[in-house]
Amino acid sequence: MQKITPFLWFDKQAEEAVNFYVATFKDSGIGTVTRYNEAAAAASGQPAGSVMTMAFKLNGQDFIALNGGPHFSFSEAVSFVVNCDSQQEIDHYWNTLSAGGPVEARQCGWLKDRYGLSWQIVPAVLPELLGKSPRVMQALLQMKKIDLAALQKAAA
Repeated sequence: MQKITPFLWFDKQAEEAVNFYVATFKDSGIGTVTRYNEAAAAASGQPAGSVMTMAFKLNGQDFIALNGGPHFSFSEAVSFVVNCDSQQEIDHYWNTLSAGGPVEARQCGWLKDRYGLSWQIVPAVLPELLGKSPRVMQALLQMKKIDLAALQKAAA
């Protein structure tokens, strides 16, 4: 069992978000799904029978999603880093996670998806490239979606 599991609070779109994330990442799947019973529904304001929590895996990493209501929302203070081995992989995750709704593209490979969750889509070699030349950071600060070839050129 994993010692630390990210627990994601959604208003009422946990099931939709989990299905989207599971379809996006390899080695992923949905585990236990719990539903609001009458007592929990009355206490939470969520409909009885609706999804309360969903356990799921993304790339083998355990997560739990909760439909907890509108009381809390995600912020950039917490994000998930996706370390990519190629530009093709960067493009896949960037394009998929930024599709389908109001998303915010930020500099340096950061984006906020349609559910408000923040992601950093970065090349796995980024720390190494940053250590080679200050030009890499200068180039990175000009990018939203990362261009790996441009960073490699700046490092050379």
